[in-house]
Amino acid sequence: MQPTEGPVNAAALTASDLDVALSGHAILSSVDLSVDRGEFVGLLGPNGAGKSTLMRCLAGLTPASAGRVRILGHDGVDLSTRRRAQLLAMVPQSTDLDFSFSATEVVLMGRHPHLARFSFETADDRALAADALAQVGMSRLAEREVGTLSGGERQLVFLAKAIAQQTPILLLDEPISALDLRHQLEVLQLAQRLRDRGHAVLAALHDISFAARHCDRLVVLHDGRVVADGPPEQVVTVALMAEVYGVEAAVGHDPYSGRPTVTPLTVLPAPAAAGV
Repeated sequence: MQPTEGPVNAAALTASDLDVALSGHAILSSVDLSVDRGEFVGLLGPNGAGKSTLMRCLAGLTPASAGRVRILGHDGVDLSTRRRAQLLAMVPQSTDLDFSFSATEVVLMGRHPHLARFSFETADDRALAADALAQVGMSRLAEREVGTLSGGERQLVFLAKAIAQQTPILLLDEPISALDLRHQLEVLQLAQRLRDRGHAVLAALHDISFAARHCDRLVVLHDGRVVADGPPEQVVTVALMAEVYGVEAAVGHDPYSGRPTVTPLTVLPAPAAAGV
């Protein structure tokens, strides 16, 4: 793994003036985003804001209709699928499987971008897979078929797969959505440790207080556009909760970290349609 690959003065991952349209409908418009090496960025926004579409576009799974994605200084469109997978790993929001691989076999798939053609996993690859499962607390289920695991356990297996992929950049699409409180904390603390090792980490999250406490910077999407980008203390405000989430909220401060916390109070009336 080489977290410092690419020009030293370049961000690890950038999106510039990015547009995405699906079935003729604009999903993302003029999105600018960057994630540096050694940075953990939280991507926030209500349902339908475009977070998963942005993640998929950055990962090369959904094409952009305009704009550019750069990965460690390389234009994303110039990277082969294999090369992109050596630089960037993604944990998808949905991890449903219709096949019967064990957890270890799924994690070993993260090693495939690094294998020579027609070669098989080595003892080193298996050791990396075992270590990745240990990092997410899934060693005891290493030989279980993934289809028999709970949704939260599957999320952890796919996180282990991304760790075993050993890429400088990690994209995590709602990685804690199916997890209990302990595992939510473990995953976010693991993301912080990966950041501390020099990785660029971008995670789409719904829990604003958790994101504010653990992330270095927050980017907020609303109706397919970036409406806020900055440190949690600047981004998490009463006004933003009203504008983006349509709720009246109290914004306080975590007594341990000093970061902002959000307590939703009531749903605000929907804004009147133009011309009404």
